[in-house]
Amino acid sequence: MTNIFVITKKQIKLFAVLLLALVVAVVCFKWNQSQAAMATPSQTRVMHLVTGEFEARDANNKKIEAYLWSPSSIFVNAGEEVELRLTGISGESHPFVIEGLGIQGTVEKGKTTVVKFKAEQKGTYPIICQTHDTREHNGPMVGYIYVQ
Repeated sequence: MTNIFVITKKQIKLFAVLLLALVVAVVCFKWNQSQAAMATPSQTRVMHLVTGEFEARDANNKKIEAYLWSPSSIFVNAGEEVELRLTGISGESHPFVIEGLGIQGTVEKGKTTVVKFKAEQKGTYPIICQTHDTREHNGPMVGYIYVQ
């Protein structure tokens, strides 16, 4: 005796719907995993700054200097772990404060000072060199951390 299987259009449609549902479920699962991986940064963001100096002569041939942080602005995301590596290139010593973050330190020529913090709140946080804080002291030497 021979067994005959009859497949109806209804069975084919049901199989197609089940297969489509399975594909959609797999795609959604993979997409959800990729979104979760992007939402939780796994590493500390490392940013490099250096001290810089401009030098020129005025109309009376007097030497004019200005010190700066380079880059002068950095952008980080709220909630992000940040590591600043400040390297002294120009000038012997730059004691600094980062207003609003309660951070202070000193950058010396030829050395790198490392500062770590978590960017908790959105805002603008100036990095101010206390040696070059006014025009009379070849400043202001100020940079900005923008927390978005």
